[in-house]
Amino acid sequence: MRKIEHIGIAVKNIEVSNKVFATIFGKENYKAEKVESEGVVTSFFQIGESKIELVAATSLDSPIAKYLGKNRESLHHIAFAVEDIEKEMKRLQNDGIRTLNENPKKGADNKLICFLHPKDTNGVLIELCQEVK
Repeated sequence: MRKIEHIGIAVKNIEVSNKVFATIFGKENYKAEKVESEGVVTSFFQIGESKIELVAATSLDSPIAKYLGKNRESLHHIAFAVEDIEKEMKRLQNDGIRTLNENPKKGADNKLICFLHPKDTNGVLIELCQEVK
């Protein structure tokens, strides 16, 4: 793993949350994007070398909607940049860490993504991200 790619925060309303975090960070988001496969809309803020991703549901059956049905708006996941997501997935699976998807999926911000099962990561939802070349 190369670095923390971003920290994801689950929010109920992307527009309201964009205003809150723009106030906190003193700058506007640099990108907003729908990810149809996940049923979410995302919004990214660049803070130095780090990014914060706000994630809101666009459908009632999306993972974020289910998360917010059980939890309040909060830290949702930590994403790590990797060079080769398929190699990293195999390495982790061989070491007994389950993934939530069998193959990398297209995510936001021009990334291939995969989530690790939180039951195998001390309850922390970890996302692997590889830049699409």
